Amino acid sequence: MRFIFEEEALFYDMVGKGHPIIILHAMGTDHRSMKAWLEPVFQNEDGFQRIYIDIPAHGQSTCNNIQSTEEMRRIILAFIDEVLFEKPFSLIGHSYGGYIAQGMLSARAHQVAGICLLAPAVHLKERILPEKVVREKDKSSLASVNPDVRTAFETLLVYQTKENLRRFLQEVQPGRLLADKTFLQSNWRERGYFFNEKPFENLSKLEQPALVICGKQDSICGYKDHIFLLDKLPNLTFVVLDQAGHLITIEKREMVQSLVSDWLRKV
Repeated sequence: MRFIFEEEALFYDMVGKGHPIIILHAMGTDHRSMKAWLEPVFQNEDGFQRIYIDIPAHGQSTCNNIQSTEEMRRIILAFIDEVLFEKPFSLIGHSYGGYIAQGMLSARAHQVAGICLLAPAVHLKERILPEKVVREKDKSSLASVNPDVRTAFETLLVYQTKENLRRFLQEVQPGRLLADKTFLQSNWRERGYFFNEKPFENLSKLEQPALVICGKQDSICGYKDHIFLLDKLPNLTFVVLDQAGHLITIEKREMVQSLVSDWLRKV
């Protein structure tokens, strides 16, 4: 389905009934990368409406006049106002989607019932990142993959196994083929990546049930810069998974699913 706002179209996939959860994927892919591992979680958790969104410039959402994360948030909030009105909702965001989710919580703290952040980006131009490590590499499987896919896979994962590659090709790569490369490869990161105001900057402690999961070997977003969230979110479960890079939903799927299930029960 599509929500039209000004000159943009926001694609979303709505599943189930109950408490709404807005789900935001990582940069460079689309909503299917989240749906693949999240839907099995909801088979055992009733009473939730999942709203998977293609972030502008990704998937089937457009990017005609968008130049910043600030504008992306404005479109998503307009969609929420149209579809959910004043109804409370929760947020799940991975990587860049996790950064947008932080901005949405800051803007709608009164309406957000809970937030789950997976390897989220944070509002810092200089990040504390671990060195890139590779614990396992299946060279024979990677030999048959085209260079662009291989580079992305090797960048994001610590365990570069045949099974992890299969998941990447099925769940992440289809969205990569639809991403608006003209926009993503432009200088928008220098001009408009960060919100005008740092998320949570002017807010006191937020009491919503929260979950943050990071990979200890995540060389994209790291984990040490996220410690401040413990002060901002007193009801936060903060987990750093060893032997995991940026794609924790692939490398540590079962553990991530278990933690998300626990968070859902609190929401």
